[in-house]
Amino acid sequence: MSWSVILADPVRALMELIEPFKVDSVQLGVLTGVVLGYLGVLALLGAILPGRTIAGALLADKTRLHYKCNGLPSLLVLIAGLGVGIKAGYISPTVIADHGGQMCTTTFMLCVVMSLWLLVRGYLSKSKSESLKPHVTGNLIEDWWFGVQLNPDFLGLDLKFFWIRVGMMGWLLINLSVAAKQYINQGSLSLSMTLFQTFCGIYVLDYFWHEEYMTSTWDIIAEKFGFMLIFGDVVFIPFTFSIQAWWLLSHSVAITPAAAVVNVLVFLCGFAVFREANKQKHMFKQDPKVLIWGEPAKVIGGRLLVSGFWGIARHCNYLGDILVAFSFSLMCGVRYSIFNFFLYICCKKTLFHRLHDGRLSCNQCS
Repeated sequence: MSWSVILADPVRALMELIEPFKVDSVQLGVLTGVVLGYLGVLALLGAILPGRTIAGALLADKTRLHYKCNGLPSLLVLIAGLGVGIKAGYISPTVIADHGGQMCTTTFMLCVVMSLWLLVRGYLSKSKSESLKPHVTGNLIEDWWFGVQLNPDFLGLDLKFFWIRVGMMGWLLINLSVAAKQYINQGSLSLSMTLFQTFCGIYVLDYFWHEEYMTSTWDIIAEKFGFMLIFGDVVFIPFTFSIQAWWLLSHSVAITPAAAVVNVLVFLCGFAVFREANKQKHMFKQDPKVLIWGEPAKVIGGRLLVSGFWGIARHCNYLGDILVAFSFSLMCGVRYSIFNFFLYICCKKTLFHRLHDGRLSCNQCS
């Protein structure tokens, strides 16, 4: 949808945007079962498949959580199982593409319910551990939004770590379903769709190959688990990161071979910076004496890394992420809807926020 259409009749444009997200009671029941089934399968795979156990960061009470990093085998088994189901005719490869908006609404509603359940559960918690004790602010809305427990679990499952896995796999499944729909409709994938699917596939597979790096991120270490992360992980990530795929499904965007090469270079440059910067950060948090670019890690104030990419600029990892998001958006062409650049814009906003935090940290350490 272009700006000219939105400005010409904003009410009609809004109604057209909302229409795919409408869901009746029967659809809600069916889709709720589908989403819960998806969660159950991932929880089961996470419990039974082998994987490295990684010690998390040291918490304020001197304890550590341990994370079983078997996301990659879980993803491969899940895709293989879905492939068998599709081949046998039990599952339609376009089921998500056909009901994406309704599935988004259903997932959002489950997020609201889950966040309220965790809020009540947190308030009632008598635990003294840093992970489970209630961190109450006294503001009900703030407690609901940010959460009151650091690492809530359910039947031994660390919900925060698991929830990120759910969202990243969901993003890939949405993309694949949309690609299948284009292939069925057109008999082939466009160059733009092929490149977008390749970029996203590399990004997701790399995430699970380096899943242990997630254990040293701010989200896992310090963020409480409330609606913000619950919604962000399983609604925002899968359903907005796939915006470009949805656009390419219904719009023909022809890109020249030269433009495709440039886009590949943008993605590769961004991805390389993103991956290496995150690797350096994780290695430093695991071992402050680690070698970075062949030299011992340098720090300011004993904790602020200033070696490698982190000595060039704060949060080069976000700069890499911005370039990756930009390469996703370029697949749709620069002349089209602003919504295709939504992920890119969000990444820029995140970078500016992190730059501010980094500046404060530098001032405190200097």
